[in-house]
Amino acid sequence: MLTLERLRADHADALLAFERQNREYFARSIPDRGDAYFAGFAARHEALLAEQAAGICHFHVVLDDEGRLVGRVNLVDVADASAELGYRIGERAAGKGVATAAVAEVCRVAGTAYGLTSLVAVTTLDNLASRAVLQRNAFTVVEDITLDGRPGVRYRRSDLGRGSSM
Repeated sequence: MLTLERLRADHADALLAFERQNREYFARSIPDRGDAYFAGFAARHEALLAEQAAGICHFHVVLDDEGRLVGRVNLVDVADASAELGYRIGERAAGKGVATAAVAEVCRVAGTAYGLTSLVAVTTLDNLASRAVLQRNAFTVVEDITLDGRPGVRYRRSDLGRGSSM
């Protein structure tokens, strides 16, 4: 069983280890965060917690049934009862339904705990796994976009608060 936890200060070490372990894997499908991200991780983590405390964003870690951090799911730029969804699942948990379940749970939490009514998400056209996760979670395509110079798609879901939890 997966668990979605709101980001806390004590997640910092596990989150940094997760990002380091999966850096090459993530870089295969999305732009690399760069060395500065890792060098300044502690300050970045504190800044994220401050944004979360201000209600600007809602950050989450995804834990497997043994309590290991296997992913993250974030809601950023909260405004007008909407936010942008972002997620990343580590290589060893990929292809096992983790992203689909984590996105389903964050959609439920977004509607029930955070009072959001809609979410948007973007991905490149060639990121078939991410597109499948969004489609399985009732996101619909609203427009074609360019993302980091590549063809992409913007999705939206406006019926938050429904569905089952993880």
